Amino acid sequence: MTTAAPTPRWTADDIPDQSGRTAIVTGANSGLGFITARELARRGARVILTARDADKGRAALDRLRSELPQAVVELRTLDLADLDSVHTFADGIETPVDVLVNNAGIMMPPRSLTKQGFESQFGTNHLGHFALAGLLLERLKAGTDPRVVTVSSTLHKNGTIHYDDLDGARSYSPRGFYAQSKYANVLFGLELDRRLRANALHIRSLLAHPGYSATNLQASGPTGLLKTILKVTNRLVAQDAETGTLNQLYAATSPHARGGQFIGPDGRNEAKGHPTLVHPTPTATNPEAAQRLWNLSEQLTGVHYGLATPTPHTQDPTAPATTP
Repeated sequence: MTTAAPTPRWTADDIPDQSGRTAIVTGANSGLGFITARELARRGARVILTARDADKGRAALDRLRSELPQAVVELRTLDLADLDSVHTFADGIETPVDVLVNNAGIMMPPRSLTKQGFESQFGTNHLGHFALAGLLLERLKAGTDPRVVTVSSTLHKNGTIHYDDLDGARSYSPRGFYAQSKYANVLFGLELDRRLRANALHIRSLLAHPGYSATNLQASGPTGLLKTILKVTNRLVAQDAETGTLNQLYAATSPHARGGQFIGPDGRNEAKGHPTLVHPTPTATNPEAAQRLWNLSEQLTGVHYGLATPTPHTQDPTAPATTP
């Protein structure tokens, strides 16, 4: 399989036929998630939209069906900030899963805790998706060319894992803990790829980020001055959500996408543009750092993948997402 970069100016028109495939898209009631679900459905996939808010989910489902009357789509409730909800959702998936897009997230809210007591951004953006992918692993194994696409951010480059203050009780910064959660996404996505390879499983784990795309994420989480600043930059700087979504769509559908790759915009500072291979921050490629977070995540969520820990002898040296 090629490791070449995506075709220049790859667009949704390049998505291959998805007929016969089942895709789950978290946070599909708006923004990047809605567009991802719509384009997968447009190409023939059966798409399971998830939403935390049932009313917003139904509105999105109605909108999608009005745009694509022939689409095979359904809605299920999923609150990634509640591990009980994650278990209930996963237990309800009884068919093979071909694509899981870990798209949902919250961004820079005031400090709060999930139902299980985790800092909300770390709990929702990382732990919820970690648990979901693990609980769906058997369904993914049964899929055809199955993929797990985890959506991160360029702000992962500013992130670190605050092991001594994971819930932010001592010192909380909305931006800093958002960066932590997006950094955790990258550590997870790359470690999942290593473990899938080490266990000879045919599932691909990829990462994607949308650059700076205008969605309601910037308005729904931040408060005060930060919310005002992001509202202005959304208008003046950000690219549209349709273009931002292309990166995760490429990772989810392209026959050339390879496990361990990170897909982001090809423009300056990865802020805008069409899909290309991008580089995670070097510390996020450290297997020891990833294994530490993996072990902690299994402990915190109670979800154990049952995958052997990779060793230098089982890792593919050509696999890193930093492949140019």
